[in-house]
Amino acid sequence: MTANRQPALFIGHGSPMTVISDVPERRTWQRLGQVLPRPRAILVVSAHWETHGKTHVTAGPAPRTIHDFRGFPPELFAMQYPAPGSDELVQRIVDLLGTDRVQPDDSWGFDHGAWGVMQPIFPAADIPMVAMSLDRSLDGDAHAALGAALAPLRDEGVLLVGSGNVIHNLALWRQYAGTQPDWALDFRARINRAMVAGDHAALTHFAADDQAAGAAINSAEHYLPLLYVHGARLPGDGVGLFNDTLDGALSMTSYLIGDTALLTRLG
Repeated sequence: MTANRQPALFIGHGSPMTVISDVPERRTWQRLGQVLPRPRAILVVSAHWETHGKTHVTAGPAPRTIHDFRGFPPELFAMQYPAPGSDELVQRIVDLLGTDRVQPDDSWGFDHGAWGVMQPIFPAADIPMVAMSLDRSLDGDAHAALGAALAPLRDEGVLLVGSGNVIHNLALWRQYAGTQPDWALDFRARINRAMVAGDHAALTHFAADDQAAGAAINSAEHYLPLLYVHGARLPGDGVGLFNDTLDGALSMTSYLIGDTALLTRLG
């Protein structure tokens, strides 16, 4: 493990309201920003940016803040996260993944999957940041393989963040709000075990009759960022859990890959 190795994080981001609410998960994000080694740059794989055929990355010096939601208070729409972009990091990603698989994109920006978690962690917005899309033409193995290809960035001072949710099913959320259904508890426990063990098959392959996985993953875009963090695991890394909370069909479960002693300082 190199001295400047950055961890890889999967952040369960939940509702956009989390970023302006005094809730335990947001307080943990704020403390996380105080204990993490300061990265040279940040790469966020966001559940809220889906592409087809290639993986896109935000290009340009100042990607815009995108408010990709509706029906929330004006103060949420007023929030901006003016972190600078990084063409240097974009080029490094292209070098690692290949021009046939990645596309610089100056039409997108930082959606709430990106700024909604990074604002509480690094509120100054002074660290160069690049957001990455999910190429929905890929299967789970291929998403994890992209994470493995990006792993060298961690030894170059880049913080790799996957932003989504282990369990995310808005169609079922109202039905199960305020409860912890058995299928959700089962799926969360399985994924927690698989992440700690580095069990690739258990994270990427689910049987057609796996009802818990079907309910938890649903449309899959919130689960897939986890596979990048799993794929970016390097020799010597530990795996630690935080914000392992569950409300109905939404889990805020989060993971740190790397030096898990950092989590002991969260208080």
